[in-house]
Amino acid sequence: MFQAREQETMKRELMQLREALLDINGILNRPQPDAALIALAGVDLDRALFPLLVRIDRRGPLGIGELAELCGRDYTTVSRQVSKLEGLGLVSRQVNAQDARIKEAVITEQGRAMTRALDGAREKLFKAVLADWEPQDVTELARLLRKLADSGLQLLKTERGRDA
Repeated sequence: MFQAREQETMKRELMQLREALLDINGILNRPQPDAALIALAGVDLDRALFPLLVRIDRRGPLGIGELAELCGRDYTTVSRQVSKLEGLGLVSRQVNAQDARIKEAVITEQGRAMTRALDGAREKLFKAVLADWEPQDVTELARLLRKLADSGLQLLKTERGRDA
């Protein structure tokens, strides 16, 4: 009986987590927050490109396939978008040191300056969203979200290894 109650509680909590993540994903994928972020940062960049630019800055150099997987977009779309970023001088491409068939996207100094501006704007927006939160709640949220993201990335890596 106790176990059944625990399972039901866990099921309810997982549903609440899923709903919260869907809400957050919906907020993050709406054009208005991206447009506000770009305007606040004072940069001129197509809003479809800046998530790629930020990931290249944080995780690069990245092959197009890996970048597409991280962004949840298809390879050809990401390849075209990286070409646009390259044309703007925000990224460059280099050959992967281990596999010459793979071209990697690498952030340029101009691209890094833009991501710094976006980071500053993002910080202002997050401060506004979290203004009424206790500092320890923000710390705990950051820790738990990082743990969730790391677990999800590890699961993807494990499944990718099984598919290979």
